[in-house]
Amino acid sequence: MAMTGIFLILFLIVHAGINACIFLNDNGETFNQMAHFMSHNWILRFLEVGLFAGLILHIFQGLSLWSQNNKARPVQYHFSQPSKNSKWYSRSMGILGTLLLLFLIMHLSHFYVGTKMELYGGVHHDETLFEEMKEVFSNLWIVILYVVGVIALFWHLYHGFQSAFQTLGINHKRYTPLIKIIGIGYAVIICVLFALMPISMYLGCIK
Repeated sequence: MAMTGIFLILFLIVHAGINACIFLNDNGETFNQMAHFMSHNWILRFLEVGLFAGLILHIFQGLSLWSQNNKARPVQYHFSQPSKNSKWYSRSMGILGTLLLLFLIMHLSHFYVGTKMELYGGVHHDETLFEEMKEVFSNLWIVILYVVGVIALFWHLYHGFQSAFQTLGINHKRYTPLIKIIGIGYAVIICVLFALMPISMYLGCIK
């Protein structure tokens, strides 16, 4: 699970970087060019299969881990103070993961499915993806749902980043504080970027 998590962490850097092209405020020209390149480059399309495989595997690994934890202690402690032993977000990774899955389904329905229909119908949705983003994010409720999804993503990354390295055995008094700082910085930057995109479009800051 740590390996698939790190793989997805690296993907989010690329995803956020490409989507951040909308902040150039050039009427989406650069963003649409990047979207066109991503959907027409067969090397990237091949890697896309690996991405979905990694995502699906990460989900099933999470469900398996949750099931194993429950089986390990079918009877709960009579006296427990979990707040003294762990943070709430580390105990809520299952809930956060479920929220992220629902968010991902919504996100794919808005932007992924349409852009890939060109392979079957010949319609180049990727060339008008910026306009589709403006239309989707003109709805306040969708913007709110996206922000909620990004908040869930933040806590998932906040805990998962360091946890992944710890699982791989990278846990040392010299390196762990640095990994924590990098993890916090990564989660903040990625999630602020993702949250600003729908908010900025809804407010009309991006044209």
